[in-house]
Amino acid sequence: MVFHALLWYFLEYQATDGIPRMGAKAIRLTEAKIKNAAPKASDYVLGDGDGLQMRVRSNGSKLWNFNYYHPVTKKRINMGLGAYPETSLAQARKLTIDARQLIAQGLDPKEQRDNARQQLRAASEHTLRKVAEAWFDLKKEGVTQAYAEDIWRSLTLHVFPDLGHLQISSITAPKVIELLRPLEAKGSLETVKRLSQRLNEILTYAVNSGLVQANPLSGIRAVFKKPKKKNMAALNPEELPELMVAIANASIKRTTRALIEWQLHTMTRPAEAATTCWADIDFERKTWTIPAERMKKRRAHIVPLTEQALAVLEAVRPYSGHREFVFPADRNPRTHCNSQTANMALKRMGFEGRLVSHGMRSIASTTLNEHGFDPELIEVALAHVDKNEVRSAYNRADYVERRRPMMAWWSEHIQNAATGSLSVAADTSRKVVPIRS
Repeated sequence: MVFHALLWYFLEYQATDGIPRMGAKAIRLTEAKIKNAAPKASDYVLGDGDGLQMRVRSNGSKLWNFNYYHPVTKKRINMGLGAYPETSLAQARKLTIDARQLIAQGLDPKEQRDNARQQLRAASEHTLRKVAEAWFDLKKEGVTQAYAEDIWRSLTLHVFPDLGHLQISSITAPKVIELLRPLEAKGSLETVKRLSQRLNEILTYAVNSGLVQANPLSGIRAVFKKPKKKNMAALNPEELPELMVAIANASIKRTTRALIEWQLHTMTRPAEAATTCWADIDFERKTWTIPAERMKKRRAHIVPLTEQALAVLEAVRPYSGHREFVFPADRNPRTHCNSQTANMALKRMGFEGRLVSHGMRSIASTTLNEHGFDPELIEVALAHVDKNEVRSAYNRADYVERRRPMMAWWSEHIQNAATGSLSVAADTSRKVVPIRS
């Protein structure tokens, strides 16, 4: 009788502890025993043998654990196997068998499972698109908004549909080459060049973030044809009157006419002109300060405004004076017009192949150089970064006043080319009807 009592006590103790011992056999759990296990004031454990346990929580939940000793450190470890009844008794036993087999091979089952989960997580989190998004968040801080939009548009159009879902570690040179070959065959060599560069930067970011060991795209540009460098299409200085007459007679919106003339008078880039904000205009000092984030070289640029440039602003004030941007977009007036607006207008006016909006800067540069203006002042007016950054920063304010006579001469030259009344700047008295907001 005493023997049976001691045997019962020993087995019950073992079942509660849940860890097999030499010379003892655990009392296996049954579905009925599990279902009848009621919660108590504190958690308690039911053992099934071979290290499998069920922890019955005071709140009524029932959790499976595999209790074992680490194969190397011999440290006691609890490994969760799921909750009952989502994980059945049979499934818990199968998971226990799998874990014990790993231990027999000297492997820690919990570490193996965590590594597998991490790989699955990486497969969903570290796709090319997700990594590209993280890279782009940093990249866009160092470029203009227009350029940032161009970067993301090119990736969305040409890369993400085919490769965006792939794990970053599976991106290889052959895959990217296969992707870009059709673009090369079409003659879109500049697009191929830019995509190669951008994908290279994304993979370099992945390397620096510890997601991949090396950049497989580092030399990929060498396998594609190089685009031939083309100068921006620009008219000769003597063709400026033709341009001004065409602008005056074109069937384009008045705000688009004003945008083209504003870009001409200020000698700015298309994106800089298109994103002009009223808040950046100082009418008292007659200056326009373009913030660094909207400049190609990420440096604030001050443009001294001539009377003609100010007249252009007065011409568009009825349209956008109550808006943030001087040249609002047609579809959404709360934002600015597209940087290609002037370019598309020039094409419709018949200048395709002869002039792009960026080329108007070339007309100004050539004309001013031919008339003997200081080349250094011309470069500053064009917002070309001075190689001597210290001198550039020191002289920036001084250059604003030194540029005023040159800018005044240039605006007068444009006015003369427009034969007086043809330009927006000279025609501010015409009644205008504000565009719909």
